[in-house]
Amino acid sequence: MEALTKLRDIQKANQSMICLGLDLDAKRMPSEFAGSLKGHFEFAQRMIEATKDLVCAYKPNMAFYEHHGPEGLSLLRLIIERIPERVPVILDAKRGDIGNTATHYAHAIFDCFRADWVTLAPYMGYDSLKPFLDFKNKGAFVLCLTSNAGSKDFQYLNVDGKPLYRVVAEKVREWNRDNNCGLVVGATRPDELVELRGVAGTMPLLIPGVGAQGGSLEKAVLGGTNNFAQTAVINVSRSVLYASNGDDFSRRAREELLKLNSAVNALRKKNGEPRDKPKEALPPQVHSAPPPSQPAAPPQQNQPQPAPAQPEPPAQQHAHDGEPRPEPPVSPSSQQSHGSESSPDSASSGPDDQSHS
Repeated sequence: MEALTKLRDIQKANQSMICLGLDLDAKRMPSEFAGSLKGHFEFAQRMIEATKDLVCAYKPNMAFYEHHGPEGLSLLRLIIERIPERVPVILDAKRGDIGNTATHYAHAIFDCFRADWVTLAPYMGYDSLKPFLDFKNKGAFVLCLTSNAGSKDFQYLNVDGKPLYRVVAEKVREWNRDNNCGLVVGATRPDELVELRGVAGTMPLLIPGVGAQGGSLEKAVLGGTNNFAQTAVINVSRSVLYASNGDDFSRRAREELLKLNSAVNALRKKNGEPRDKPKEALPPQVHSAPPPSQPAAPPQQNQPQPAPAQPEPPAQQHAHDGEPRPEPPVSPSSQQSHGSESSPDSASSGPDDQSHS
């Protein structure tokens, strides 16, 4: 199945365009899960069980797992395996390197981790993206206009009367020969989002920046979909994942997603049926780069307490889409789709072998 078809199917089935970022941070999660990678695994598994019918994708950011070394990558693989096969996985890796190197990155992300989509950086040009695009049933969201303050350093540069971000969007649209490209456009740039929706045509947009970063859900939804005529994915992470650091963390996360889905569906009802045709691409505009802003004060965090020895995960695993699955032994180097099961206890260098406070 094409990655875009799979994405659209789950958006329809779950009545959701919300993607949940699985960015595991020990400083934010309940203390009982913070002290070990086995605890991280249990936190993520409970989060997936509580939200899998309310999202259109999960997006783990690889940095939060690479931070823990080989055991962290084993943890990432085990978490992806707990995600139902029908729910796409967007692996936020932001790769971009020369073709030979990119080929190995693409193999790791699509064959080893079994992701459906990946995020890519286009600075080195088409040959750095081609190995990923050669996986015709997988998808690539290409960084176009981001929400961070430093985006002004390059993304707004004037290139023959066009901002660089628009040149990137037009190039990616040319490269979308197999219908497997998309763009990353931040929700904190609502005017440019509308412009880029027109440039993108039928390509999906991945829109981070709603929630903790301050982007407007309404502007992101309506601008990113052209009033529900095209596909967009609204990514949220901290505001849902860490809605509570108490025992009710998974229930509170579910409640936050229900609120988001209700807000999106209210916009859908208010704005009527999708238009038959998307907007024509807007003429090139050169927006002024946003002024630098003072970094926000970091939120107060609950200091994680040393965790007691973690109990072994129960032998009875969660059902996958309603069907129980066997529990085969797993080694960190094995390759499985995110529809298969394995246990962190069976990996010789898995999450339970190293503790982090």
